[in-house]
Amino acid sequence: MTLTAVLTPDPQGGYVALNPETGTTTEGESVAEALANLKEATELYLEEFGSVFGARPLLTTFEVSNA
Repeated sequence: MTLTAVLTPDPQGGYVALNPETGTTTEGESVAEALANLKEATELYLEEFGSVFGARPLLTTFEVSNA
């Protein structure tokens, strides 16, 4: 099963990793570590709660004013 991973740099160092299909979130010191942790967390989630249903997330951008 192929799922989505969204990684963002953590201001304190490392990366935060999110799987939007399940809501699992982890972190790691490197991209590889964050992804490995996300894979493990998501597999545990799926063991507990079952398969993911629905469409894949749509990633896009939007603008906000600099108020």
